[in-house]
Amino acid sequence: MSFSVKVKNEVCRNVNMTKDEAGAELAAIMKVSGTLLIGGNRHFSFRVTTENPAIARLVFKLLKKHFDVHTKIMVKRSNSLKKNNIYMVIISEEMGVKNLLKDVGLFKEVEDVFSLDYGIDQNIKKDDGIKRAYLRGAFLGGGSISNPEKTYHLELVTHDEDYAKELSDLINSYGLTSKVILRKSSYVVYLKEGEQIVDMLNIIGAHASLLELENVRIMKEMRNNVNRLVNCETANLSKTVNAAVRQVESIKQIEKEIGLRRLPKNLREIAELRLNYPDESLKELGEMLKPPVGKSGVNHRLRRIEKIAAELCKEGK
Repeated sequence: MSFSVKVKNEVCRNVNMTKDEAGAELAAIMKVSGTLLIGGNRHFSFRVTTENPAIARLVFKLLKKHFDVHTKIMVKRSNSLKKNNIYMVIISEEMGVKNLLKDVGLFKEVEDVFSLDYGIDQNIKKDDGIKRAYLRGAFLGGGSISNPEKTYHLELVTHDEDYAKELSDLINSYGLTSKVILRKSSYVVYLKEGEQIVDMLNIIGAHASLLELENVRIMKEMRNNVNRLVNCETANLSKTVNAAVRQVESIKQIEKEIGLRRLPKNLREIAELRLNYPDESLKELGEMLKPPVGKSGVNHRLRRIEKIAAELCKEGK
């Protein structure tokens, strides 16, 4: 089971809501994944299509409990390569589809003329519970979320640009920064930051999935921190080893050309220590001196030795 399906199944378990919240959730589901069908004699029906049986059951329950609509669910095999079942909740004119569409805000009537309303009802934006219910429905109808082990990405797919922008604004009213892009013939509202996706899961009531995603985020952050530390240590070790090799080569060159006895006492002491202890750090070399010398003092002396070796090399040429 994908993480996206797990989130949707969790959201579908929330059936305790007011009629207004149920209407908002149904409105979003129907607007994103519904189809208006017109038959003979201008009779029409409405169909909600989904591959998730939990969503079909939720729509069925909400319609029956809050709107006294006893609908039916049809199941057919998908023509896609996955061969999944497709679940269709069909609301006919005999079931009161016209009144239902008006109740949930999908239909508007002006002088006995009905038309589909592609916007988000302003009343939805005024109540937090209703607003959250609407976003739940939008996610159930056209949303998906990537496996957080791989990447952070949550999106809601719609077919109308203005509606996508309204939906994005509704999400962003919670302090998020969702964006809208055109993908083929659809408009996609998306979030890509892990922290914002966690907030979105909290908004739609997917708290168990939220905790799972947070655990993944913590583990990924720990792995990244460990990798950064290891890389840093490796880089520092490599730098130290290269410097030590370079210092030993310089000391050996001076010994060959003029002998270490020609060096001042302080340089000769550190040169002999570096030859005898090529793997020790500058701090450890400094502690071996009498009196002890700090890391910067040792580094300064070794730099002078390298400079002398470089000058000898030039003279030899």
